[in-house]
Amino acid sequence: MLTLILGGARSGKSRLALQRADATGKPVCFIATAHAHDAEMADRIARHQAERPAHWLTVEAPLDLAGAISSAPTGVVVVDCLTLWLTNWLCRPEPHDFSSARAALLAALEARRADDIILVSNETGLGIIPLGALTRRFVDEAGWLNQDVARIADEVIFVAAGLPLTLKGDPR
Repeated sequence: MLTLILGGARSGKSRLALQRADATGKPVCFIATAHAHDAEMADRIARHQAERPAHWLTVEAPLDLAGAISSAPTGVVVVDCLTLWLTNWLCRPEPHDFSSARAALLAALEARRADDIILVSNETGLGIIPLGALTRRFVDEAGWLNQDVARIADEVIFVAAGLPLTLKGDPR
């Protein structure tokens, strides 16, 4: 089952993903997409690491998310988060083609349809339109990425204030 969990910053989306993965009783492969470019981000990463069970396999995939998903062992795969992965692509110093990376991700997800995959992503399109070309591109790309994943997902959940709202699929 492919599940997409969307929400704003500190909405509870990561907590929900961890709870759902743990509740399956299956082995979990956690794919982390964050880079620690500064002390504040390093603190955020450490806090997230402390929230995960120590026996879960953790794979760091700041750019090759499709490869990490494709090579993850069977069980449950949790990806946290798609928008950090997008940020890594958009902030690369060399020219790049994010559309190819997005296509590879979607293909990897389709190829793993028999497995439980939980993807976490920020919903960035509910606020004001940001200033600057990079931030506007980020909001656009995040919206398109979330739409692409939601289209193929079996379940889509929006989280606000720690409360999940099922947008697609059967509410539990």
